[in-house]
Amino acid sequence: MPPQQNIRNVYVGTSGWSLSRELAPGSSPGLSGLVRYAEYFNAVEVNSTFYRRPRAATIERWRETTPSGFRFAVKLPKSITHEARLVGVAEEVREFCKLCEGFGEKLGPLLVQLPPSLDFDAGVAAAFLELLVRATQAGVVLEPRHPSWFEEAAERLLVDYGVARAAADPACCPAAAAPLHTRDTHYFRWHGSPRTYFSAYQPEALAHLANAMLRARISGGGRALVYCFLDNTALGAASVNALTLKAQLVMAR
Repeated sequence: MPPQQNIRNVYVGTSGWSLSRELAPGSSPGLSGLVRYAEYFNAVEVNSTFYRRPRAATIERWRETTPSGFRFAVKLPKSITHEARLVGVAEEVREFCKLCEGFGEKLGPLLVQLPPSLDFDAGVAAAFLELLVRATQAGVVLEPRHPSWFEEAAERLLVDYGVARAAADPACCPAAAAPLHTRDTHYFRWHGSPRTYFSAYQPEALAHLANAMLRARISGGGRALVYCFLDNTALGAASVNALTLKAQLVMAR
């Protein structure tokens, strides 16, 4: 197994830690999925929290079985974002943020992915962001998927609350392809294109992504935190692409 090659403040991984043994056998045959994954990647996007809350003991196990520099980006539950559509969720947000404190120093950003049908409402957005940023010490990243969130008023609100906006591929509009960074956090989330969740990215696209990530890091004087997660997991392309991206980053830096 090649040694872990990480670039300071740059985090690369996949959405979830499904990683085939054929692709990444790990240092010994008895490793759990997450432990083996963490030998190859320095971060993971926890997508399972979108569907159900993990137990506190499970979070503790995840934290204790990963290396010191590992980071967990954690997705907010769909009950908050898709079912309640950000309204009337104060208690649930506080409980979820309290649960996430169990990740300790390994907690990365909280990811808020919005449904494509949820357009920007300044009052709703401000009330929700106020609630969330008060409930957590973690960075907050928003992935809106309605074009109205990329207009000036929405962008100004995100900046006011220190909330970053993910750079998504495929992008719902041209502005969605570039990250909006706040608190020195840049977040890239690539879902597979042209077929979302299924399509693999070619090396040329990943080289372009690697260069964009390194530019983002440089823009913060080397202090910016840059996260990138591959979400084209349906046919296993995410882990292959993530390993290629890591190699591209090392070559391009």
